[in-house]
Amino acid sequence: MKKVITGLLALIVSFSASALTPWQKINHPVAGSPQAIGGFANGCIVGAQPLPLQSPDYQIMRTDQRRYFGHPDLLAFIKRLSSQANQQNLGNVLIGDMGMAAGGRFSSGHASHQSGLDVDIWLQLPTQRWSQQQLLKPQPIDLVNADGKQVVTRLWQPQVGQLIKIAAEDSQVTRIFVNPAIKQQLCVTAGVDRGWLHKVRPWFGHRAHMHVRLRCPPGSLECEDQAPPPPGDGCGAELTSWFQPHQPSAKPGKSVPPPLHPSCQALLDNHFGE
Repeated sequence: MKKVITGLLALIVSFSASALTPWQKINHPVAGSPQAIGGFANGCIVGAQPLPLQSPDYQIMRTDQRRYFGHPDLLAFIKRLSSQANQQNLGNVLIGDMGMAAGGRFSSGHASHQSGLDVDIWLQLPTQRWSQQQLLKPQPIDLVNADGKQVVTRLWQPQVGQLIKIAAEDSQVTRIFVNPAIKQQLCVTAGVDRGWLHKVRPWFGHRAHMHVRLRCPPGSLECEDQAPPPPGDGCGAELTSWFQPHQPSAKPGKSVPPPLHPSCQALLDNHFGE
């Protein structure tokens, strides 16, 4: 029986390793001047840097997954945001997934986060710093009711809205993805200061975190930016449409990924000696 169990474990480990994308097998950043390459959902990065694991203003979750790499602009943004949150006594900022050492595609979990310009930030702000065990196995707080139409009032914190606002007002941020119910809550509570709301975009899931996306850095000539969000605060018909009966209730299934950006394909070929 022991031999059988050992064999099964070896098979599971072997299968898990084979399921990894080539990008997940690159353990260290590709040397060179920092360059975000391609699109957010089909790209890679040269010269990525790890977010410092120790900071008085933030904590990084699931460091064992090694998804804390990004362009220096992303690291600078995270430091700015968490510093401002600390100064305003909002609580401890929890950093989720950024990107891998060379960016690129995940086997599961993310369609984007590929060019070193995306970060997930959890929408909870604990007053006490988390233990290592909590960070390795974090427990998200679902802020949205089961029907998806509004936030859970007893769980919603004004500090969370303020954190999103600080992020949206950063000049390097182009989009912040949150659940439609969270966007709706922000629309209701924003008051007259609404200029930042157009960057906050409703999207499937995102019930416990916000996904922040930065603009292409000036020196990244092969980086592909998205078109700017539509004008206005996005709190009218556009948001209402997400709550209509015909709106899909779950994120659409996976589609066949497009060919890699040529420079990203060349990076893989060079790394693996093909």
